[in-house]
Amino acid sequence: MAILAGLPHLKDVSLAAHPLDQDQAVAYAWGQPGWADYRGVSRTLHGLTIAEAQQTIAVVEGISQPLLDRKVVLALRAGGRLVYDGDLTGRLVSNTSTSYPDAAYGHTSDTIRLGYQAAMVSLHSPTYGRLWLSVTPHPGDTVSCTQAMALVEAAERRTQVRPRRRTELLTQRLQLVEMTCHRLEARQQDLQAALDQVRATREQVRQHAAHLAEVQRAYSHLARARPRLEAAQRREASQDQLVSKTEQRLARHTRRLDAAGQELRRPQARLAAFEQDNATNPAPIQAVFRFDAGFETYENLAGLIELGYDVYAKPYSHHVTNALRRRLSPETAWTRVGANAEMIAWADLPLAELPYPLNIALERFHTRTTIRYATLLHYGRDPVTTDLSTWFRTSNGRQLVEAGIKEGKAVFQMHHLKVRSPAALWLQEHCAAFAANFVRWAAHWLVTQCPQLPTGWSDLTPPPVKTQVDVAAHTSTWVVWQPSGCLLEFTSHSLFAGSALEVKEWAVQPALPLFKNDTQTPLLSDLGSDCTKLALDFIHCQ
Repeated sequence: MAILAGLPHLKDVSLAAHPLDQDQAVAYAWGQPGWADYRGVSRTLHGLTIAEAQQTIAVVEGISQPLLDRKVVLALRAGGRLVYDGDLTGRLVSNTSTSYPDAAYGHTSDTIRLGYQAAMVSLHSPTYGRLWLSVTPHPGDTVSCTQAMALVEAAERRTQVRPRRRTELLTQRLQLVEMTCHRLEARQQDLQAALDQVRATREQVRQHAAHLAEVQRAYSHLARARPRLEAAQRREASQDQLVSKTEQRLARHTRRLDAAGQELRRPQARLAAFEQDNATNPAPIQAVFRFDAGFETYENLAGLIELGYDVYAKPYSHHVTNALRRRLSPETAWTRVGANAEMIAWADLPLAELPYPLNIALERFHTRTTIRYATLLHYGRDPVTTDLSTWFRTSNGRQLVEAGIKEGKAVFQMHHLKVRSPAALWLQEHCAAFAANFVRWAAHWLVTQCPQLPTGWSDLTPPPVKTQVDVAAHTSTWVVWQPSGCLLEFTSHSLFAGSALEVKEWAVQPALPLFKNDTQTPLLSDLGSDCTKLALDFIHCQ
């Protein structure tokens, strides 16, 4: 409740101008006999265990799961696919603080600060714009590239749907790795043979030196033995450097062969898991994951592609941008995609360390003083290289999750950590994500079922979340309880004076499954091209 009300500090529960723990009407609306003093809440959270936090989080997820399932089906029906966004955001504490457990120094907003990192993944919703699926706190020194696969797993766990794994690509990758192993083995054998030959030459030098020592006593044989020794010594001197280089190359190829062997074993295990995954996935969906540059190492890109996702991303390294700029010439034709943005693209461009070709675009941004460049990466079904404007807008759509992060900090006050124990910090993250979803669900529900709404609430576009939390949640109303719900009449001191909300029961029917459990027959025959056959049961609001 403190998070939903946008309270900066836990003490505001009891010490704010209008204390929450004194509001019996709100307590009754939430089925509570009353609210605890903030000191009791603090003590309870301080003693909270991870197991207890997990139980609470499971309840919160259970409440939101039917609504989430409904929006998953609706998104598939509307667009034929799901669109996910992942990001990592900092939760900062004072650099001199010593009371926050597991806090660590890390990069946040181009600075080094003490605190935590929260790994967050959201789902694009046709109705609400953004729904948070998962949030996981980490120490502050956590880097983005280590969390990409974890965010994918979290998204699949919450939505309970997944795309078909691209086993054919993984099979091709395995074949390439096997060929690399064979080449490395052959090269290793050649180097070993060369090293053996060098060692044989050294042995000849040793033998000639011993023979010379023997014949020095016989002057007549000395003249014939000395030239053979000198020739062997010259060969030894010329091959000393070769021995060192050959040994270094042999060690390097041995390490590469060991690494290739490990790389071979990983895809082999993944291929078996993917084949089993596809066999138990009767209704695979299409899905897109959008990541920022910090997530997309080549290994993460390959992993996302093999998992079946279409990918919109930026390269992990600036070297790709530099290489693309070297391809430019004065005659290069740029396409304008924004007020100050232009793009040029290449289809199916191979990268040295990535097993799959990508669509790659170079962006050029004109500022008052200079020109900035950036790179976009894409893999998937969308014909992005023939429609650069759509590619530009789709990639920039990732700003939705960045706006959500900003909303969490500014509106739900996540830049103030209200607790200090590990379990409570985890619980606070999940409650804040649930609060952001809850406000959207409630606002949409109100505008679809309440005839008397404040100005600006009369259509399906509710007022900004900040207005709902900072203003509407703190305004004064008369509460009139009725058998079917209650009537809220805003007082004359309220910003919404003259308006009323008749709030009745909220009933939600679970979404249809994507396939029949008894026959494993998909209800969605082709989500990518024809979603109009799907019958939906919408939320029933009485």
